[in-house]
Amino acid sequence: MPPMSTFSIRDLEHLSGIKAHTIRIWEQRYELIKPKRTTTNIRYYDETDLKHILNVALLKEHGYKISRISKMTDQEMQREVMHLTERDLKYPEQIHALTIAMVDMDEKRFEKIVSTCILKLGFEKCMLNVIYPFLSKIGVLWQTGAINPAQEHFISNLVRQKLIVAIDGQYHKQDDDSKKFVLFLPDGEMHEIGLLFADYVIKSRKGMTYYLGQSLPMKDLRQIINIHKPDYLFTIITTTPGPATIQDYVDELAQEFSDIELLLTGYQVVGQDIQTPQNVTILARIDDLIELMDEFNH
Repeated sequence: MPPMSTFSIRDLEHLSGIKAHTIRIWEQRYELIKPKRTTTNIRYYDETDLKHILNVALLKEHGYKISRISKMTDQEMQREVMHLTERDLKYPEQIHALTIAMVDMDEKRFEKIVSTCILKLGFEKCMLNVIYPFLSKIGVLWQTGAINPAQEHFISNLVRQKLIVAIDGQYHKQDDDSKKFVLFLPDGEMHEIGLLFADYVIKSRKGMTYYLGQSLPMKDLRQIINIHKPDYLFTIITTTPGPATIQDYVDELAQEFSDIELLLTGYQVVGQDIQTPQNVTILARIDDLIELMDEFNH
C-alpha cells in the first residue's frame, strides 16, 4: 500500500498549475519525477514528487528553461526557490511556498512567508491574495484525502492563530449607528477560518460582532438573536447542511429571523441555484462583505 499522502497526476496539476500531459512529457523526456505504482498498477505520486513539481513550476514561471531545471540537484533547486520566494512577493510564488511548508509541516518556513507577506501587503491584503487562495487551492485535496488530516490541522491552526491575533488588535470605539452582526456556523459545520476573517473585516471597519463560532444549534441561535437584536446575521456554509437540505435551512433561517438581513456564503450556497427569500443575500466572495462594510462607513 502507498503512504497516506499520495497524489494523482490531476492533484499535481491542480496544485502546480502545470497540465497533466506536460508533466507526463517531462517524466519521459527529462525524468523529472518518476511515478510509483500500487499493487494494482495505478500510478501515484508522493510528497517528495509534489514538492519537486511545485519547485519546477516556480522556477519555470521565472524563466528557467526546463532543460536547465532537469539538471539541477535537489539542493540547487531548493536554494533557487528559497531565493525567489524571499525576494519576490508575487502571489503564486507565496502560495507555492506555503504548499511546500504545509507538506513539510515546517512552521518556521510558514511563519517567515506569512510574516513577510503581512509586513509588505498588510494583514487584509495578505489574507485575500495569498492565504485565501492557498486554502481554496488545497481544499479540494483535503476533501479527496490526498492531504492527510495532520497537515490540514497544522496549517489551519497556524492561520487561525494569525487571525485571532489580528482580531485582538481591532478595538474601535463603537458609534451609536454601528451595525451589529451575529457570526455563526450551522450545526455540524466546523470550517471556521472564513468566519474568523469575517469577524476581522467587520471589526476593522467599526462594526460590532457577536462571534458564536462553530456548529451552533438553531435553538441557541434563537436565544442570542432575541437578546442582542442584530442588524445582520452572517454565516458560511461549506459542507453542512448539504445539497439535500440546504434550501430548507435557508428558508428556515429567513422565516425565523424575518426582520434581520441574512448574509450567506460558502460552497453549499454560492452558485447553487438557491432560492433566496427577500431578507437573504448570498455573497459570492469575502470581498462582497468588505464592500458592504465600506459602504456603511461612507
